[in-house]
Amino acid sequence: MTLIDTDATQAQRCRDTLRLALQKQVRIDIPITDAMQVDIAAWDGDSLRMTAPLIPNLNDKGCAFGGSLASVMTLACWCLVRLAMEQRGLSCDIYVQDSSVRYLAPVWEDFSAEARLAYSNTFDEFFSTLDSRGKARLSAHCEVRLADGSIASSLNARFVALRRSATVDPTDGAQSETTG
Repeated sequence: MTLIDTDATQAQRCRDTLRLALQKQVRIDIPITDAMQVDIAAWDGDSLRMTAPLIPNLNDKGCAFGGSLASVMTLACWCLVRLAMEQRGLSCDIYVQDSSVRYLAPVWEDFSAEARLAYSNTFDEFFSTLDSRGKARLSAHCEVRLADGSIASSLNARFVALRRSATVDPTDGAQSETTG
């Protein structure tokens, strides 16, 4: 095993520790996630995979409830941002500013949602803005795929992060720092 392999293995262990701690905290802080039985199955620093069984997320037709799909995709994106912050030792409030969901096919089995940053968004730029302004926006994309690889549903969402000393500024639709 080389030094690079050791470093990569250690980095993944740290990510897994953060992922498992957030999994536990999400179940406490967001009670519906316990009923939905969502799990943060994987996180590599760039993408996050969240899983959910079909049975607790059924609709009246026997397939996945659209609200469950939207919730799991939103939560997967939110967790992606939250874990990136925790990895950097930051403590911020993260809000969904807006989102859009597309439902393309019914989901008849347990499902997973794969979240990643939207095209042209980077964590480096996001954290640089957060550091200089105390708030930052970031767009993320998530998909639920069927067994054949086709997309069943997708979500595009914009998130706002605020340092804990910040408050809501209703005039700009996001948040801003308090002064004083």
